[in-house]
Amino acid sequence: MIVQIQGNVKFPITLDPTVWIFDDRKMTFDQVFHPEKAKAEEEEEDEIKRKSLRFTREVYQQKLNPPVNKSIRRQEKEQILKGTFLMPLKPFLHTSEPDAEVKEAALVTDEGEQTISADQLAESVLLFAEEGKPLKENGPVHLYFNDGSNRSNPIKGIKKIVMK
Repeated sequence: MIVQIQGNVKFPITLDPTVWIFDDRKMTFDQVFHPEKAKAEEEEEDEIKRKSLRFTREVYQQKLNPPVNKSIRRQEKEQILKGTFLMPLKPFLHTSEPDAEVKEAALVTDEGEQTISADQLAESVLLFAEEGKPLKENGPVHLYFNDGSNRSNPIKGIKKIVMK
């Protein structure tokens, strides 16, 4: 379940979407397509964090020795197990260093090949997990344009991205 970026690039790379769940660059579906809803949830979560921190300082500050470092909170773990996540494609394209002449990209899928502009590809996101599970059917990734124009009909089953 990998995706290759190749073609007219300096460094062909292989992406493994199954490990992106641990990547800090991942975004939820709401963060990408409903930013106002995601912002309200973040503000509510920040308020809970402030209250929790204050309580911890007042009650437990002198009892904890050495300090405990928890990498993933329970709420974050639940979100990972139930969330739908997307990954921006731009950092990976930047790493592969496409040639300056690249104007389009061919997305090789199970059903054939679709061509889109390189600029549109750079501003796209890849769906890699739905309800906390990697995409098995029509996977490993689905491509959504950042403007949401293909939200109801994403490009599914992408196996390879060939820069032309």
